[in-house]
Amino acid sequence: MQTRSRLFDDLARVANGALSAAAGVRTEIEQLVHQQFERFLADRDLVTREEFEAVEAMAVKARREQQALEKRLADLEAKLGEAKKSAPKRKAATGDRRRAAAATRRTSARKTKADETPSKDE
Repeated sequence: MQTRSRLFDDLARVANGALSAAAGVRTEIEQLVHQQFERFLADRDLVTREEFEAVEAMAVKARREQQALEKRLADLEAKLGEAKKSAPKRKAATGDRRRAAAATRRTSARKTKADETPSKDE
């Protein structure tokens, strides 16, 4: 009976050694696959989760600021519209400015024309 037990003990040791070797090989293969995968990702210029979340947070913050500025602009435009409605109309002043600008253009055109015309002495 002792022979049988010894045989089973030897078989158990061989099986245990084989399982240990298989576990070691499995660990090495996992490490190699992990390294290859990381190299693949690095070659593709992909971002990490942390980088993505940081950029996402920046985008959310920028969007909130944009919405706040849009609201502020709308409020300012509304105030400007109210101010224009309540301001007295000055059409005469606008006409005066237009006439003055036209006169200035005519004067500068005359000066330019006079500069271009050659004198008789030349």
